Amino acid sequence: MSAGFGRGGFDLLFGMFPFLFITVFVIVIGTFIVTAVRGVRTWSKNNASPRLTVAAQVVSKRTEVSHHHHHHHGGVGVGHTTAYTHYYATFQVESGDRMELPLDGAEYGMLAEGDRGSLTFQGSRYLGFQRG
Repeated sequence: MSAGFGRGGFDLLFGMFPFLFITVFVIVIGTFIVTAVRGVRTWSKNNASPRLTVAAQVVSKRTEVSHHHHHHHGGVGVGHTTAYTHYYATFQVESGDRMELPLDGAEYGMLAEGDRGSLTFQGSRYLGFQRG
């Protein structure tokens, strides 16, 4: 009898495959569901929040870039990479409290650190900033 990976090892491996497949499937679906529920919860909370306009100052700006590499089917070809940029600005209100809000690239480009004006927001949703 050889000391290698015998027939019993293959039987064990193939016997575990359905369990491993189902486990990975449940983790992926579970992650998707949790992400969707969090998104809906944030959306609902923002909709239920009042729209506020307060005096504020832009104290910082930042971007976050995420890269996703896409492979072509069948492993043939190079594939491509997609980059997504997320934009954020931190505002300080008169009480000294700070809030970081996500915004689109056009709004991000119009803001400069140190700008003072009126910030309009609803929950964690940025609605606008008027210098003044």
